[in-house]
Amino acid sequence: MPVGEENSNEKREPSSTSTGEASGVEEAQVTVFRGGQDGSIFHTIAALAVWLGAIHFLVVLLLVTFSFLPLSKAFGVLGFLLLFAVIPVNEKSKLGGYLSRFICNRACGYFPLTLHVEDIGAFHQNQAYVFGYEPHSVLPIGVVALAHHTGFMPLPKIKVLATTAVFYTPFLRHIWTWLGLTPATKKNCISLLAGGYSCVVVPGGVEEVCHMEHDFETAFLRRRRGFVRLALEMGLPLVPVYCFGQTYVYKWWKPTGNFYRQISRTIKFAPIVFWGILGSSLPYRYPMHVVVGRPIELKKIPQPTNEEVEEVHTRFIEAMQDLFEKHKARVGHPDLHLRIL
Repeated sequence: MPVGEENSNEKREPSSTSTGEASGVEEAQVTVFRGGQDGSIFHTIAALAVWLGAIHFLVVLLLVTFSFLPLSKAFGVLGFLLLFAVIPVNEKSKLGGYLSRFICNRACGYFPLTLHVEDIGAFHQNQAYVFGYEPHSVLPIGVVALAHHTGFMPLPKIKVLATTAVFYTPFLRHIWTWLGLTPATKKNCISLLAGGYSCVVVPGGVEEVCHMEHDFETAFLRRRRGFVRLALEMGLPLVPVYCFGQTYVYKWWKPTGNFYRQISRTIKFAPIVFWGILGSSLPYRYPMHVVVGRPIELKKIPQPTNEEVEEVHTRFIEAMQDLFEKHKARVGHPDLHLRIL
């Protein structure tokens, strides 16, 4: 029996399923939103290229510029890119709003991407939440399932926090800002939460990318307590979120060792070689399942002790592990293992 409501901007199929059959856990109803193919495959590829192609485009542009153009013109192109890295982005741009809807309405049907919510009734429009999303993978593109323009979650105000390096990258900063991403700084997060916005945090961040391996899923959580402390200080619910299948939409290679990790921490970005179909930025069409757990309700503690933060942090890690184990077989990954660092 359908338990979700249709959104006129997005083709999706909300339904109710049970987690008990596949995983042997106590039965509970899960609300499922499935992204449908909207428009031609050409439009879909164009949307993905705009969304995810900026990094590859910039690399190719710089290589061609400094390989084939005279030095004076090459520095002219570099200056043009630097200008795009610093000029302000209008978050309410009409063009930006159109592109965001164009991307969200097509990306979900491409993989396809499915959102599973354990308890949709626990989320309220007037409440802000702190979502802890894992894994980071090459790019945490599954967060598009939580984006405002996708329209799956019943939350009118939601932002995704991303590394500040994104917002100094020409073209990428424009597209991702319009999609609802914002710099992952404490000051910014506090301001958004105080303004009633829910925030999606990817706790592992750059460090998690450095620890990625091909044989299993990795979540760098045990030393990530800042988002937990913030939720406690503001008395906001913590929500574990896990994306199955995201690890497989890109192939990748990266260096190893302490020097690589130190460089990545310094620049707040993990240099990694990644590719999709035919070596391009177009990701492989691998089904992604984003599972949203039940909110962990917290009492507001303006100045929590380290012990209080640790207790909630432990609860969050346990909830993430339980979420992973409970749903992995149901979404087609019965043999998948999660390593929490």
